[in-house]
Amino acid sequence: MATLLDFRRRIRSVKNSQQITRAMKFVAAARLRRAQEAALAARPYSVELARVLRSTMARIQEPHHPLLERREEKTILAIVLSGERGLAGAFNTNILRKANDFFRGHRGKKILTIPVGKKGRDSLKKAGFTFAGEWVNVLARVEFKTAREIAKLATALYAEGKVDSLYVIFSEFKSVLVPALTLEKLLPVESIGKNDEKEKREKGREGEAGTQVDYIYEQPEAQLLDKLLPRYVETQILRAMLESSASEYAARMTAMESATKNAGDVIEALTLHMNKVRQAAITKEIIEIVSGASYGA
Repeated sequence: MATLLDFRRRIRSVKNSQQITRAMKFVAAARLRRAQEAALAARPYSVELARVLRSTMARIQEPHHPLLERREEKTILAIVLSGERGLAGAFNTNILRKANDFFRGHRGKKILTIPVGKKGRDSLKKAGFTFAGEWVNVLARVEFKTAREIAKLATALYAEGKVDSLYVIFSEFKSVLVPALTLEKLLPVESIGKNDEKEKREKGREGEAGTQVDYIYEQPEAQLLDKLLPRYVETQILRAMLESSASEYAARMTAMESATKNAGDVIEALTLHMNKVRQAAITKEIIEIVSGASYGA
């Protein structure tokens, strides 16, 4: 049976763990604020770039570009954005479940992956997937040059005909408690004109996303595709990285807050049990003293 000393040691250990989880919660909250601001700031740019690209493509009778070429989908390239570390609740598990559901839905086709994040890299490697590239330790501080490197590799594989489509799987930041698992098709660029509803939500102005803007171009429209299409892929990957980073910090903050609360409940339960044991010991000693006095009398 556990002694009072055992209970005190256990309570001290749980209190130490509670201090750690509380500190991790505050760190995640501070990083979440910066990551959230970066993710929200990237959304208008990606939306406006998509509108410019859509307007340019609408002015060309038959746009020709390697990133617009449509082929039978035999080889798929998937960019999977996960977390770098654990202690984030079900964040990594949900991302990998979303990716596995996508892979099962395309069973029979060749799957290439680009994991971004340690947890996704380790899980996909263990599952035996083939990597076209991998990036780790890049989501704690998201940089545009990293997104450009990933986009350059993906667009090169598509332009060379080694893959027939490009998807990105990530967790889009909605709120601290409500993430949104997202699957977006980036290549071939065929869904730009179908994103009106999404653009309306992100812009917050009804009808504006679907308005055809009369842009004035200095270069020929066909020449602009060489610049706009790679930049569009880069921007979408950068936005996905920023959204995933913010979602990870939100999940970690929520998980650490729950762990801190649970530690408090454990401390309360252990303290109550310890008090009962101590009270039972005191009662036993009193009974022994009284019994001894009665026997002596």
